[in-house]
Amino acid sequence: MQAKQQDFFTGAQDSLPILLGVVPFALICSVAAVSVGLTPFEAAGMSFIVFAGASQLAVLQLIGEGAVWLVMVLTAWVINLRFTMYSATLAPYLKDEPIYRKAPFAFILSDQAFGVTMSHFANKIPANPAWYFYGTAAAIWLTWIISAIAGALLGTLVPASWGLEFAFPLSFLALMFAALKDRPAVIAALVGGLTAIITRGLPYNLGLILAALLGIGAGVLAESIADKKMEGAAQ
Repeated sequence: MQAKQQDFFTGAQDSLPILLGVVPFALICSVAAVSVGLTPFEAAGMSFIVFAGASQLAVLQLIGEGAVWLVMVLTAWVINLRFTMYSATLAPYLKDEPIYRKAPFAFILSDQAFGVTMSHFANKIPANPAWYFYGTAAAIWLTWIISAIAGALLGTLVPASWGLEFAFPLSFLALMFAALKDRPAVIAALVGGLTAIITRGLPYNLGLILAALLGIGAGVLAESIADKKMEGAAQ
């Protein structure tokens, strides 16, 4: 058990730099929720139940625009589809773990936890990789919840001049640059980013959805072309 605990705390420790972006990100999610009419309890509860900042902000914007609930659900679903890929990537490292332990940590999987975990695994796979992920995910989740509750209680007391909007993009920048290790990843990032900029004026955050789909498609296509070239060279 000692080795598992060590890997758990190592994962939590490695997540500390990322927490600098998680705190303001969670704060602004709760502040935004209160600003569109949710109570502090509902705002904190949204962060606890959903625990997905990007989709929370998208849905909150849709609430402010008076969108129908179906559009909100579909928007959140599309934005969160990336967690399916995260889960598939992590699955081999958690295959021997019992379901009662995997289930809660599957729930608190986040972009930051996935990024920190896989960046570490790229250099060295610990003796207990599942426990390393558990430590990373737990530290990020706990920080998010505490910060979300603080943001819900502060509500509209947080002045707009604080400019907490910076937390959303900055919390992902370090993870994105760490992931750009090959051409398909770079192409996916460029296509997705450019599409998001070009389509930012579309209603109901459709530009974000389109950017995600085109970015994923471009990355998959680039990887497929690269694989075919490698096969041709091998022959």
